[in-house]
Amino acid sequence: MCRYGMTIYKSHYACFQCRKTFKRRLEKDIYDGYNKYREQNPAKCPECGDLMANMGLDFESPKKKDIKSWEHMATLYEVGITFHSCGCSGPGYIPSNSNDLLRYFSKIKADYIEHQRFWARRKSDPESQSEIAKDRHYNWEYFQKIPNEMKTGTDKKPKFNATEAQKYWHQKIVEIESKIEKVTNDTLKN
Repeated sequence: MCRYGMTIYKSHYACFQCRKTFKRRLEKDIYDGYNKYREQNPAKCPECGDLMANMGLDFESPKKKDIKSWEHMATLYEVGITFHSCGCSGPGYIPSNSNDLLRYFSKIKADYIEHQRFWARRKSDPESQSEIAKDRHYNWEYFQKIPNEMKTGTDKKPKFNATEAQKYWHQKIVEIESKIEKVTNDTLKN
């Protein structure tokens, strides 16, 4: 059962400069209900006035004196890893240090490269029903992970845009490389 499904909880916001976390009042509490047209004001640190990072409901802050852990949390946030979840299964794997984070991103990059190579090797879509069934059986993971815009045709005769899929995976590789570079630079600074 989803632990956040029945009750609304306040998100945890972190100020990496002050090394403090705060829970922010909900818009529902302030404006007596949610209004989808009202833009949410950014959360500012009550101590220093800088913008705070929304770390999610499952975030547990390190002790204030643990500077290394706070720097790691700041790096996680900068590369897009937070503690958001629906409450059913938790936020997923969160690397505990920079080396684990680099290994995690390297594994993701290798997976992206494998997907890009698959689409680069794919010359055409199969035509016969038996070939289509075989193709689905062996390559379902590659088909499942591309955006729907790259899938056309019917259920019986699917068509895939291999060129667009290659571009898609190339962009994903560029994004993960920039994250790896960010983590590497942050590690070298510290």
